[in-house]
Amino acid sequence: QVQLVESGGGLVQAGGSLRLSCAASGRTLSSYTVGWFRQTPGKEREFVAGVTWSGGTTNVADSVKGRFTISRDNAKNTVYLQISSLKPEDTAVYYCAASGISSYIYTSQSGYHWWGQGTQVTVSS
Repeated sequence: QVQLVESGGGLVQAGGSLRLSCAASGRTLSSYTVGWFRQTPGKEREFVAGVTWSGGTTNVADSVKGRFTISRDNAKNTVYLQISSLKPEDTAVYYCAASGISSYIYTSQSGYHWWGQGTQVTVSS
């Protein structure tokens, strides 16, 4: 079992930056692919970025490419999502999730077994 806790969300002005963290406990996160998703009310969770176990391969959704960067520090059992040039449409609850595999990045929620509770990001215009 992997417990995931997101942090780093908050209220920020458009154009600003945030770094979200996803910290794991219970088991090491270093064996698993980790993804970040976001969700707004009434919509399905949207994949935004993923990273394989070593950090050597990443996948960032086209809709946020160039502004979102995913990375990980396995020594700290933590995965990060750096968000820059924030836009009001980035407002959402951001979730991290761990897959049961290490070297493939699913872009669908169904590929992930463990989820955090989410952190709210609100971008004001």
